[in-house]
Amino acid sequence: MSESAMSDSTMSEAHPWRPTRRGLRDGVLAGLAPVAVCALALGGLTVWTGSGAAGSPARVTVARGSVFVPSGATEETVAFFPIANSGGSDDRLTSVDSPVFDDVMLSRTVPTGRGAATMRGVRSAAVPAGEGLIMSPRGLDIMVRTRGPLKVGETVPFVLTFRHGGRIEAEALVVGPGG
Repeated sequence: MSESAMSDSTMSEAHPWRPTRRGLRDGVLAGLAPVAVCALALGGLTVWTGSGAAGSPARVTVARGSVFVPSGATEETVAFFPIANSGGSDDRLTSVDSPVFDDVMLSRTVPTGRGAATMRGVRSAAVPAGEGLIMSPRGLDIMVRTRGPLKVGETVPFVLTFRHGGRIEAEALVVGPGG
């Protein structure tokens, strides 16, 4: 066989791929990076889930509140409730109702300048996870219009509705000024 025929037959034969050490090392390193990132992410998620914080729902509780006796000849007054959220997710107070009052609504005191303030209705209020919401005369409260006289010491029912926590029945104690 001539030299040129030999070289043609050698070129036409199929040569199996043979990896080099460098090629193997580069391939292993290229595959190792995503595996390491996934393992790290899985470890972090495992710790987060094990701590009880991953995906735990809002756990809202409403403590006994207060409602002020209306002053003077007005029929309007305000009620306040301490609200706690011991869950791992935020919630929202979306509405408040009471069979004892008319025109029950969430409101917020907003400063208007020179020491004056006004009440403005709000659609909802955030109840942060692991915290809660404290209503006050200088912040968020529940504005109500009474149907009749209130007596100091009596309790009145309310229903507070939360986006995730649903409806929660609560009571408010009627208190006098400064109560």
